[in-house]
Amino acid sequence: MSQPPVSKNINKNKSSPKRANTGASSPAKPSTKSANKRSANRTTVAEGKVQPARNANGSLKKEPFKNPNRRAVAAAKPIVSQTLAPIIVLFNKPFDVLCQFTDEQGRKTLKDYIPIADVYAAGRLDRDSEGLLLLTNDGQLQARLTEPKKKTFKIYWVQVEGVPSEDVLTTLRQGVELNDGMTLPAKVKIMDSPDIWPRNPPVRERKNIPTTWLEIQIHEGRNRQVRRMTAHIGFPTLRLIRYKIGQWSLDNLPSGEHKCIRLGDEV
Repeated sequence: MSQPPVSKNINKNKSSPKRANTGASSPAKPSTKSANKRSANRTTVAEGKVQPARNANGSLKKEPFKNPNRRAVAAAKPIVSQTLAPIIVLFNKPFDVLCQFTDEQGRKTLKDYIPIADVYAAGRLDRDSEGLLLLTNDGQLQARLTEPKKKTFKIYWVQVEGVPSEDVLTTLRQGVELNDGMTLPAKVKIMDSPDIWPRNPPVRERKNIPTTWLEIQIHEGRNRQVRRMTAHIGFPTLRLIRYKIGQWSLDNLPSGEHKCIRLGDEV
């Protein structure tokens, strides 16, 4: 009996073994041409690289750090001005000058007389008053001179209209009641007319009414206090000059002039 012919598709439905899926494809093997090109590039870079500087013993030299943004940093850094040594400026303020360095109305200020930066007035003096004004760059001194509790006495030469009696002056010595409260006791005495500069414009005096010069010492600093005190006793102030603040005075300092001294030096 003849055998049946063998089918050519006997393995057609037989599954062939499958390769396990690892989730990543195998890297393609670089061609010899590409590998040689990259190797040549690396060789070129290595040959062109600047070699680090070395010391005589072969160790690497330490190069100073160079900030690539040094110009920008330098431009952003604020310029610190040199700190002035502690000073005090004595200024004989003329009539009609403001105790400030600027004025939007164009009136005369300290800037017209004092070319010194970074100094500030220790206290104030009215525009229509004259005499000693202290300026300093020492904040502690400025606070000490303006603090009422420190009791820094200020001496004023005051020209009043009329001739007050000793009884009236005693009222000032004991303190008077103003609209902002009772004043502290003041030191008051009649003085001779001081040898001082003429005021510009001159004081308007009435020919039939004499005037009197008073020396008044107080250690308060209320607004226009001396003028209000003399008006309260019936003798209005015609001219007011601050002669002394603490240890500093106007001696030998003409009107409109100033002098600068270092703290610790004698005036």
